[in-house]
Amino acid sequence: MRDFGAGFRYLLLGQRWMARHPRQFWFGVLPGLITLVLYGAAVVAMVVWGADLVDSLTGFADGWPSPWLGLFRGLFTVGLIALVALVAVLTFTAVTLLIGQPFYEAISERVDRSVSPDGTAPESGLPLWREVWIGIRDGVRILVRALLWAVLLFVLGFIPVVGQTVVPVIAVFVTGFFLAQELTGVALQRRGIQLREQLTLLRSRRWLTWGFGLPLGLAFLIPVVAVFLMPGAIAGATLLSRDLLREPTDSLSTI
Repeated sequence: MRDFGAGFRYLLLGQRWMARHPRQFWFGVLPGLITLVLYGAAVVAMVVWGADLVDSLTGFADGWPSPWLGLFRGLFTVGLIALVALVAVLTFTAVTLLIGQPFYEAISERVDRSVSPDGTAPESGLPLWREVWIGIRDGVRILVRALLWAVLLFVLGFIPVVGQTVVPVIAVFVTGFFLAQELTGVALQRRGIQLREQLTLLRSRRWLTWGFGLPLGLAFLIPVVAVFLMPGAIAGATLLSRDLLREPTDSLSTI
């Protein structure tokens, strides 16, 4: 459990680093605001056409007698809302990173320089277009994984008792892991570490990963909070990446 506490500490240190660098904070907020607008439009569409969507998806139950039709569609609506919320949390970071990759690359590099004993930051040595392409490619892969997990958990949520107790807990852990992977991916990709290697690193220290990702995932349930925590989360994920790779780091108490 010591690793869990260390992961949470990196999350707090990232926010503290950002609080001491306000220009970097506002620089990093912009991509999140753009993503928030896009997701807000999706929520509005869900509210406007949600009832029609539920009726269409459950058309096979039109002939069911009362009260079973109403109960089933009510349960289906709750499940659909939960699915949308889970997809939003799982994909918000990935979409924001896709939109703001140059912003977060710059922030991560500055964090590396500020804590590195020699004041340098690792570089991939790849041309910018290649880094952008790898970021987009890995972001899409993560989105696909996240959506598959979301659909699986949505289906499992209909299992009596288990769907209302065990599945939500699994969803929190899955969300935390994905968030940690997406955020550390910025610093790890700059070091030339590909997606498969990134996942292996994070799985080798799951509690460290969850210590960072779990509380962040819970905070990200509120979209506006996610926007303003995102820059600090990138900073914290950079510190977490240095720990995973055992890179020397100056005293974190000075951050």
